[in-house]
Amino acid sequence: MSNFYTDDPDLQRQLDTLDLRRIVALREDDYEQAADFSYAPRDYPDALDSYRRTLEIVGDIAGEFVAPRAEDVDRAGALLTDGEVCYAPGMQESLDRLTQADLMGITLPRRYGGLNFPVTVSVMIVEMISRADPALMNVFGLQDIAETVNKFAADEIKDAYLPRFASGEVTGSMALTEPEAGSDLQNVQLKAALGADGVWRLSGVKRFITNGCGQVSLVLARSEEGTTDARGLSMFLYERDSHMKIRRLEDKLGIHGSPTCELQFDEAPALLVGERRRGLTTYVMSLMNGARIAIAAQAQGIAEAAYRAASKYADERVQFGGPIRELTPVAAMLADMKVALEASRALLYETALIVDLKEGLERRIEQLQSGERAAAGDDELKELRADLKAMTRLAALYTPLAKACSTEMANRVAYDSLQIHGGSGYMRDFAVERHARDARITNIYEGTTQLQVVAALGGVLSGTLAARLDEYDAADLGATPELLARVRRARESWSAAIAHVRAADDTDFRDFHGRRLVEAAIDLICAYLLLRAAQHDARKLLVARYFVEQMGVRVEGAAQAVLDSAPAAIDTLQALGRD
Repeated sequence: MSNFYTDDPDLQRQLDTLDLRRIVALREDDYEQAADFSYAPRDYPDALDSYRRTLEIVGDIAGEFVAPRAEDVDRAGALLTDGEVCYAPGMQESLDRLTQADLMGITLPRRYGGLNFPVTVSVMIVEMISRADPALMNVFGLQDIAETVNKFAADEIKDAYLPRFASGEVTGSMALTEPEAGSDLQNVQLKAALGADGVWRLSGVKRFITNGCGQVSLVLARSEEGTTDARGLSMFLYERDSHMKIRRLEDKLGIHGSPTCELQFDEAPALLVGERRRGLTTYVMSLMNGARIAIAAQAQGIAEAAYRAASKYADERVQFGGPIRELTPVAAMLADMKVALEASRALLYETALIVDLKEGLERRIEQLQSGERAAAGDDELKELRADLKAMTRLAALYTPLAKACSTEMANRVAYDSLQIHGGSGYMRDFAVERHARDARITNIYEGTTQLQVVAALGGVLSGTLAARLDEYDAADLGATPELLARVRRARESWSAAIAHVRAADDTDFRDFHGRRLVEAAIDLICAYLLLRAAQHDARKLLVARYFVEQMGVRVEGAAQAVLDSAPAAIDTLQALGRD
């Protein structure tokens, strides 16, 4: 018997140690929802018990039902027949099982049939599902579509569609990308025209659309005639009918069970979500927080599966008279993998907490402004707005950091896992080759690592991160004084590198060193988070010690590389690129 929650002490530790009190109180309207819904929690311990029970259910489904089907799903893939997509049998069976367990509306409000769980708990669910089969996560994990509808659509749209998402009647897709608009979404050309009958109609092509066969799509389209930038784009909700054809399925390296579609819209009727002209600047940007975290959790799950495969193989494979785990080079690889996993997970759930608090504050402010809740006074609203401003800034910084960290880590762990398997790992007899293929897309879609660096760099250079690191540093980390001193030395080097880049006042020079500075920032955050976790956990102290020792070398090396260079280095870079 395998339960992907109860067999993972580090994942369980996240729920046990994360401080969700304020988040849950905001989400549950200070537990007033218990008066209207019998299954709403009455207090914080009741909420935690509900989360824990649900995570155990998901862990059981993931380990006992989904994972055994993953290999067959990968081999069968999805098929396009007569314009309709057919999932692999195991994929459909797993979706049905999750639907039967009422897990299709994890974060949606209860009035629509959802569970109203925090983002943090939903990320744990996504991680477990991804460990079992990341292709399933690409269908199941698209719940941010429903969340976007919940945040921005008119009440009649929410009433019509959200119960269908929560019940599992429909699945969705985010139809953003086009042949000429991948990362550069402001170049979207698919046209939305408002007819004389008051109906919007969509015409054009979307490409690389995950689960584009879903019954409901959020479509980014150009609604303003004559515009060429982001201000001409709006968001639309489209329900599958004869006006959209699936032209082809992409033949991919990995994630075979998840259909990636090219879509042709031909005067397809759609509903405007929110306001015109805010499709990219507001709604897609809001969607990005959830999308980045979801892919980070997907990568975390793949990495967990790959690490466990390597650990098992290292125990069972005997060479030179003993298990290869006893060979120092193999033991070092396994230690690196495990510590990287736990460091990345710490950042992932710290990020989820930030996004949770941001969303809870947004909702509470909206309630107060609309009169749905009585304010305690102007000071309350002022304090909430200040908190929201801070959390919004941190979410914009931490979500790209978490996405970059988890996805790059997953690729390294999958690579090393295959290496530990040796030649056997290159064969399809072992799941590790699938993990390596599946991991590869995670640092590409929903924004490449390079774009995550661009998104995070402003917060790294502006002082937003430095202020957060000050908060970590001021916490009670007394159990690890020598490790804290090592982190502080590394941070001093990083701060000097930041100052050097700022002083250069050269955009190309800043971008040239952007990845070094961002990766060092990720290392510093993870070091502080692991030190925090180590205060009351002897095993975490071992993890923190191992991580901090390596982190210090990496950060100081990166900082020195920045300090030793000057803007003139860009000339060499550009010259090499032209050869």
